[in-house]
Amino acid sequence: MGQWHKTSCVLCAQNCGLEVEVENNRIIKVKGDKSSVKSEGYVCRKGMNIAYHQHNADRLQYPLKKVGNKFERISWEQAIDEIASRLKSIVGQYGPRSFAYMGGGGQGCHFEAAFGVRLLRGLGSQYHYSALAQEFAGAFWVCGRTHGRQYLHDHPDVNNTDLLLVLGWNGMQSHQIPRAPLVLKEFSKNQDKLLVVIDPRKSETAEIANIHLAIRPGTDALLLKAMISIILTEGWENKAYLENFTSGFEKIKSYFHNFDSHAALKTCELNFDQVREVARIYATRKSSLRYDLGIFMGRHSGLNSYLIVILQAICGRLCVPGGNVINGHMMPIGSHTDERDPKIWRTMTTNSFPVCGSFPPNVMPEEILSDHPERLRAVLVAGSNPLRSYADTTAYEKAFSSLDLLITAEIAMTETAALSHYVLPSCSGYESWDGTFFPLTYPEIFFQMRRPIVEPEGEPLELGEIHLRLADKLGLIPSIPDKLYQAAKESRPAFAKALMEYAMAEPKALKSMPFILGKTLGKEMGSVHLAALWGMLQVAPESFHENAARAGFKAGPTLGEELFQQILDHPEGIWVGKLDSENNQAELKTEDGRINLHIPELLDELQSIDPQREEAALTMDPKFPLVLMAGRHISTNANTLMRDPAWNEGKRACSLAMHPTDAASLNLKDGQHVRVITEAGSEEIELEVTDTSRIGHVVIPHGFGLVYNGRKFGANVNRLTKNTHRDQFGTPIHRYVPCRVEAV
Repeated sequence: MGQWHKTSCVLCAQNCGLEVEVENNRIIKVKGDKSSVKSEGYVCRKGMNIAYHQHNADRLQYPLKKVGNKFERISWEQAIDEIASRLKSIVGQYGPRSFAYMGGGGQGCHFEAAFGVRLLRGLGSQYHYSALAQEFAGAFWVCGRTHGRQYLHDHPDVNNTDLLLVLGWNGMQSHQIPRAPLVLKEFSKNQDKLLVVIDPRKSETAEIANIHLAIRPGTDALLLKAMISIILTEGWENKAYLENFTSGFEKIKSYFHNFDSHAALKTCELNFDQVREVARIYATRKSSLRYDLGIFMGRHSGLNSYLIVILQAICGRLCVPGGNVINGHMMPIGSHTDERDPKIWRTMTTNSFPVCGSFPPNVMPEEILSDHPERLRAVLVAGSNPLRSYADTTAYEKAFSSLDLLITAEIAMTETAALSHYVLPSCSGYESWDGTFFPLTYPEIFFQMRRPIVEPEGEPLELGEIHLRLADKLGLIPSIPDKLYQAAKESRPAFAKALMEYAMAEPKALKSMPFILGKTLGKEMGSVHLAALWGMLQVAPESFHENAARAGFKAGPTLGEELFQQILDHPEGIWVGKLDSENNQAELKTEDGRINLHIPELLDELQSIDPQREEAALTMDPKFPLVLMAGRHISTNANTLMRDPAWNEGKRACSLAMHPTDAASLNLKDGQHVRVITEAGSEEIELEVTDTSRIGHVVIPHGFGLVYNGRKFGANVNRLTKNTHRDQFGTPIHRYVPCRVEAV
């Protein structure tokens, strides 16, 4: 009989609560944690299989250095000394733009980002690359313009809405809201509610929908523009809301006048009367919407996000109960980095800019392979596997092979680690203190700090500790007085007093605070991540104090300490705050406090969206007659976090979904192996013939093509995606990749 622990899943952004039995330092049983106020005992098969993530043959135990074509085990001291020396030399010779950090915590472990970003800034660089800008850059950029900050994202108030409009989101498989499959099933069966799904294929969510609009791939912008035009033509817009809560509408409404909605919807291959009815009920009922990668990574992705905000605004569905609301957060997901600020860097070769503090990974190969004197020469990859996670594996392989220095800090020997000069073993999410800051609940704000439940094998460190050691060796941490170390030994109140005195006397302290906390309080706590949590709570803004008070905490100077202790006392997680649900408009950060609908940078693209131009643009090259959806969310994938394929044994985990009509025209049969060819490359994969696919549209899941124990499992869809096939924000157009399919 083992010992049971409360923890959470690290395999998707929902982080559902788990109860885990550990025996002989191995996870042997998993069940949903009914005491979790967020997931209430729900867990999908990914969470049930976290043991395959934790225990696998690719786990790293010791620092490694590449010597020739092989890795040799070295000590931590040697690894930190040599890496720091080489970083100092590269940055000293070529300048701070020669260094980039790629990380940020992924799906389950966000605390390393505080240390990684601080290390980056300590070396003078702004080049932080992360998955955030792989998927959400256009949408978050639009939020920056309309909501006032790029990290203020709106989500559907599902518990109070009557109509949920879904665009490019398959929540039955990908979740993205708490307990998504249960919530969606209940919603679709409720006679007083309506679930409307817009998706080219008959996804699992479309199958349970009350209305399914099987849109032609790539025509989302046409549909959205048509819906807005129909609503304005019929007079269904909420005039009072537009007048009282928005600005700039008068400057953009002419773009929707005299728009040929009938022709547009014909190009979308949708029925005009059905779309008109959906537009009517969305405009006149208590409605909300949820959109995801089908929009984020499709044609006109940034414009689509803009059109969605316009649609919400004209119907009065933003920042209102039952509509789309701005969720609260304990810590923002990223910073607000407006590219109009001259202090914000752009990349040297592609002139790309960051959104929410993150540069788009798709431009990194070009930034490395450039002949620019300030090109990227050194990259630190932390908890990320760009050779399988990001577009154009071939381009990444070529670029990373040409770097002067590539360091990977990771729990397993990933494909990226295998190309690195140094590989540093990090603790997993079950061997360290860690947590996430996804703003996915409303009006309450949830937080859970996972604690170690498994002892690490070998010498792995918390990722934050790795960054700290590098920063220390690089001389980026100011001198810390002995009295601060002594205060950390004494008590947290004594430490808080000593830290304040030190910060007032040492001007460099604030910029190095995560490292200072890690070296002092972290040493006593046994975790730099835990020390960072304590520090974050001590300096929480006034708005967070107000939210905490609504959740039942006593606002004041001791709030940070009280919250910290409550988080420690409740491993299942707690509500740390609650928004004022009657005044969600107060969350906006625009200068006028309104939703700003005028975005000049997108108006030319908005003007260009008409049926004739789009029909011409959608004409397929005979060499690539099919549209590939690259990266389907399914229950058998978890990005690259599940390296051992045994967790999918007996399941049809990775296949190419194709409609029977297309299969018959190509003389292909279910189960045979086929070759998928795109501009970027080719992959072989098993064919799955299914009527859930749309004619002319094929689908491959992401997260496969991993090399485990020397053998590749499944197809690497990013071998088929070109990194230059992207929008103006750097987001790859993964949902519209021209391809052809042939028998092997």
